[in-house]
Amino acid sequence: MSRVAVHATEDRAQLGITMMLAAWFFFSLIDTSVKWLVLAGLPALQLAFMRYFAHFFISTALVLRGGADWERFKTAKPGWVLFRAYLLTASTALNFIALLYLPLTVTAAIMFTSPILVCLLAWPMLGERAGPWRIFGICMGFVGVLVVMRPFGAEFHWAMLLSLHNALALALYSIITRKLSGVVATETMQFYMGAFGTAVLLPFAIWQWTNPQTALDWAIMILLGVWGWAGHELLTRAHRYAAANTLMPYAYSFLIFLTISSYVIWGHIPDLYTMLGAAIITASGLLIWARERRRQVAV
Repeated sequence: MSRVAVHATEDRAQLGITMMLAAWFFFSLIDTSVKWLVLAGLPALQLAFMRYFAHFFISTALVLRGGADWERFKTAKPGWVLFRAYLLTASTALNFIALLYLPLTVTAAIMFTSPILVCLLAWPMLGERAGPWRIFGICMGFVGVLVVMRPFGAEFHWAMLLSLHNALALALYSIITRKLSGVVATETMQFYMGAFGTAVLLPFAIWQWTNPQTALDWAIMILLGVWGWAGHELLTRAHRYAAANTLMPYAYSFLIFLTISSYVIWGHIPDLYTMLGAAIITASGLLIWARERRRQVAV
């Protein structure tokens, strides 16, 4: 059992919501910065490595605050902790590749089918059966994805499939995070996430390494891991203070953050289909959230 302190879940919804908004702001900084750097010619997998290397350095230092005791790195749920780390590492690397080809708003819109997939996966994984309204919300969400992707039109790009994979990975990640919250210490989950991502992506970083051309690009590349650690620290802790169904609607702030940064930096305005699809996906996610809240109140 890990000697790092494990905190039980608490009912402090306001604090959890604030942490959730801050987490998604940091995640928007990562996607915006990666878009900037890949367009400047830096390899996506090198950036993914840097995102996890700095994360690993910070999380290791935090775990070792109480001394260099290997017991502090132990966890009672190693399989789930490593699978969680794998899901995030894979989705990060593939998202960075997708950002080379797709606008920020498109990758974000597709990724936000993740809460809908959480509802779909909750039945086999958590035994939570979906009623007719939630099934309708799931179907509605996939209609929104089709509107954004337009799979049979000229606008379709293969990188959209990477974003769809990432939505599934993040749905599984969300379910596992909630299962582990209050059981495995946040610091322990953060450490294994950073260690796994660093180890897996190191060979790709060495093979493709390209030096940034400016001091600003160097700074942004180094900060990727800091923002990643901060975002996941806040996201994990938010689930300790509020239920996932309470936090879920605030994740859509990510779309707002990315729309603003995309316009300010590149002057990009989402096209009609992207906005319509994103609206349908958001509405479906909120419908599922509302029905889940109503079910909990009834219970």
